[in-house]
Amino acid sequence: MALNMTKSSMKIITTSDGSHSLLNEELNETYHSVHGAIQESAHVFIKNGLDYYIQKVKPQSISILEVGFGTGLNALLTIHRMLETFVTIKYTTVEPYPLGEEVWSALNYTQTIGLKEHFTALHRSSWEKEGTMLPHFQLLKLQTTLQQVQLQPKSFDLIYFDAFAPNKQPEMWTFPMLEKVVEAMNMDAVFVTYCAKGQLKRDLKTLSLMTETLPGPPGKKEMVRAIKSKFNSG
Repeated sequence: MALNMTKSSMKIITTSDGSHSLLNEELNETYHSVHGAIQESAHVFIKNGLDYYIQKVKPQSISILEVGFGTGLNALLTIHRMLETFVTIKYTTVEPYPLGEEVWSALNYTQTIGLKEHFTALHRSSWEKEGTMLPHFQLLKLQTTLQQVQLQPKSFDLIYFDAFAPNKQPEMWTFPMLEKVVEAMNMDAVFVTYCAKGQLKRDLKTLSLMTETLPGPPGKKEMVRAIKSKFNSG
């Protein structure tokens, strides 16, 4: 998650599980849950997204779209899981305002997760240029907005929707933006987000996604997972 931020407007905070997040002091908004940054990302995007898709589909490869590269935490956790499963991952991430090295290099995620070299490579890899970071991990970082990015129809198996909350970044949660993402999803693709707003769930159902409300990570009551199924699409 990211908005246009100057270094002076944000600071590193320590969340309840000991992992860092960033606070935008102008917006009074954090990149991750204050109840635990790693816990939230692992619960929402890995357990209920990546692991769920692997168990359900048993694929050899997965194409992931992340809306909001932010701190790189979701990508790092995805690599960590990939190294355990050996599933090939093609990871595309959209981020209009990348963090500077003086910010991301101070984050403490690798103290818990490890993979410091991979975390550095995630951030230092070139934008707009697809590359093979690891034998089973391809990365494409796009420095643009969801509104501007060109997404190919039916090209992603898993969506990490990690924009700032609807009350802070409402333009990211509009029906046209959700429709754009859904059109880019393959059949049986999975959409996961930490948000569980009623309007989001109604919009996803209108877009013919099988939508379910799941228990959220520590400190958050609920999250949403939605599946693009042939049954729901008619």
